[in-house]
Amino acid sequence: MIFTKVPPVYLIIGSTAIALFMGILALIVRTKAAKKPVTAKRIILPPLFMSTGALMFIFEEFRVPPLQIVEALIVGALFSIILIKTTHFEQKDNGIYVKRSKAFLFILLGLLIVRLVGKLILSNSIDVGELGGMFWILAFGMIVPWRIGMLSKFNSLQKI
Repeated sequence: MIFTKVPPVYLIIGSTAIALFMGILALIVRTKAAKKPVTAKRIILPPLFMSTGALMFIFEEFRVPPLQIVEALIVGALFSIILIKTTHFEQKDNGIYVKRSKAFLFILLGLLIVRLVGKLILSNSIDVGELGGMFWILAFGMIVPWRIGMLSKFNSLQKI
């Protein structure tokens, strides 16, 4: 496999650069998305699209032991609480919109930084592929509860 032939330091640098790029891209997309009305479909689709990333676990390098799966899911769920608490909607112009919040952008940046620092620290003791699997589980464990919370808030506001 390619992951065993490339020195781990290059994999960490590459994956960190990609994570930074994806984090910045997510911030830009979220900022632009706030200008459009929210629909249930737009809330549900991101976790569905992200779920395709689980295909990485076909490869042994990305497989994570059960205890680390639980740990990653718990950390993701804890992070999701912050996102759920700071995501609010408002009705205007015959639609439901995500309320803009400067705190939200700082929270997303903070989560990205925590994730990157954690990755750099943990890469000394956990295999790079396994670490990638753990962080995917963490991210999925964060986005699913957050989106469920968003959908609940959206549905409550839509009934009004």
